Amino acid sequence: MTGPSLDDFVEMPDEVDDETAEQLADQATETQDMTGEVCPYPQVEAKKAIQTLDSGELLVQETDHVPSTENVPRAVGDDADARVWRSGSGLYRIFLRKR
Repeated sequence: MTGPSLDDFVEMPDEVDDETAEQLADQATETQDMTGEVCPYPQVEAKKAIQTLDSGELLVQETDHVPSTENVPRAVGDDADARVWRSGSGLYRIFLRKR
């Protein structure tokens, strides 16, 4: 019997597979390395970066802080569409495409 997973408690953005994550990373207009940083710093930096992008441009934020995968998309709200990639080794990429 397995216990509850993180997905049982939080509303996560859509996930992407490894290949899609690499393609999206290549399309990034801006990439932020937020490994080692905790909330609210990643949310603040994502909100600032989204404001500088044009519609359709892509911000990629790399993080090892699991709550950021939920909090960053929530922080940018309706300004961007969010997707998340999980490496399986504790690294996450949050893809934010500005609307």
